[in-house]
Amino acid sequence: MRTYCLFHAVNSPDLRGFTDEPAGASLPPDLAPWSLLQQIGPEEEWTAPISRAVVAAGIIEDGFYLWGPVERAIVSHPIIESDRVQGTAVFGREDVQFGTIKRLLIDKVSGRVLYVDVTFGGFLGVGSHHITIPWEKLAYDQVLGGYRTDLAEARVRAAAAFYGDEKVSPGRKRRQDMRDYWNDLPRGPL
Repeated sequence: MRTYCLFHAVNSPDLRGFTDEPAGASLPPDLAPWSLLQQIGPEEEWTAPISRAVVAAGIIEDGFYLWGPVERAIVSHPIIESDRVQGTAVFGREDVQFGTIKRLLIDKVSGRVLYVDVTFGGFLGVGSHHITIPWEKLAYDQVLGGYRTDLAEARVRAAAAFYGDEKVSPGRKRRQDMRDYWNDLPRGPL
């Protein structure tokens, strides 16, 4: 286990930064200056209101982990590989997982991810069901380590699926039904 260094941003006192080096050199310089609040050794009690595992994952991935209000997105790796998205949990409003991303559905012409195929239910892939969610309805949640939607689970599960039980690409009618379902949703959380 490692020693964690907890900093706060002097210009934004509610913003905290974790790193594993006491100089704080890996913390984002545009949010500096940083002031060291404490060092938390491997044997010391963890009192931070964020999981030690989440902080460790952030430090491994980015060299730091930020917690609190930040005025910009902190993305050190702006590209993610599709195999890292596949198998990722999907959570509803109440932080309850209701599915797992099976595959990304990409527009051939633009190259944009349009939808994700989410599976739920079943055991070891047998008896599982598919639902299709527009990619823009999901946002990655670092704390949960998965994608979150503000849609009610019942509303998502009622959506038309891109793939039916026959697991073949859908015809024009099913694609239109799916687009209509998502375009007819009222704005805001459901």
